[in-house]
Amino acid sequence: MNLRFVEAYYWAVSLNSVTRAAEKLHITQSALSSRIAGLEAELGAALLDRRSRQFRVTAAGLRFHAFAQQLLTLQRQIKSEMGGDAPAAPVQLRIGAIESVVHSWLTGWLQQMRRSHPDFQLDLTVEMTPVLTDQVARGSLDLVFAALPAGGAGMRVRPLPDMEMSFVGHRALHTRRRYTLDELAGFDLMTFQRGSQPHVALLELFRRAGTALPRVHSISSISAMSQLVEGGFGIATLPRAAAERLARHLPLKTLRCDTGLTPLTIYASFRDDPGSVVVQSVLDAAVAYVGTDRKPSKK
Repeated sequence: MNLRFVEAYYWAVSLNSVTRAAEKLHITQSALSSRIAGLEAELGAALLDRRSRQFRVTAAGLRFHAFAQQLLTLQRQIKSEMGGDAPAAPVQLRIGAIESVVHSWLTGWLQQMRRSHPDFQLDLTVEMTPVLTDQVARGSLDLVFAALPAGGAGMRVRPLPDMEMSFVGHRALHTRRRYTLDELAGFDLMTFQRGSQPHVALLELFRRAGTALPRVHSISSISAMSQLVEGGFGIATLPRAAAERLARHLPLKTLRCDTGLTPLTIYASFRDDPGSVVVQSVLDAAVAYVGTDRKPSKK
């Protein structure tokens, strides 16, 4: 049995789309359809119902999908066990991340990955959470780090350590040792896009304190927010780790406040499929790095 045909069918059903499966496997739709047709001919059974314009799987197709996952998993295990002294195949992953992750720990972790896996190959997509969760659910990405978990059948989610959030101002303009919410309300505040967890949490913070809501600007880019703070436009709410890194070459400082911001929870989402063993191994390395990176250094 041609496992390339099995793989084509597995992904078409898992992603509920011939188009998405073809994109994932980097082949044309016609080539993928041809592989499925070849598999059907070998099995002597129709796996897809082609009478409908919608993507539908037959009863035989549903049964075979479970076998397909087992076959592909076994193939990966055999390659791993029987590889012997052969050089390991390059680790190739399509990873997505929100800007908070990129500006906090992603670079350090990728450098560590490159040292431990010299052949590690990365396709990185930096986007907002809704885009990333949609892409991993559609099979366009293998692993995403976002502020919300991805939903849908076959998805696996793992929470990562929360990110501490802080108010970030200009070193020369915001010189108080500590600020109250009333004092911060006198400035223009910047946070992430409307409806995001940091945006909602910031507004709720002022509501709970009974403080008049300040002018809050929604900006999706950390780089843009840091440049606006540098230009004296206002105060931003950023992950503390990102702010501390930016402060190394920009006149930024984290501001102490009587009331703390709600931490930002990060979720890793990936699809449970025959390749998830590799993804989980990479994710374990990311979790271990984040845990180490958050520990205070000894002086």
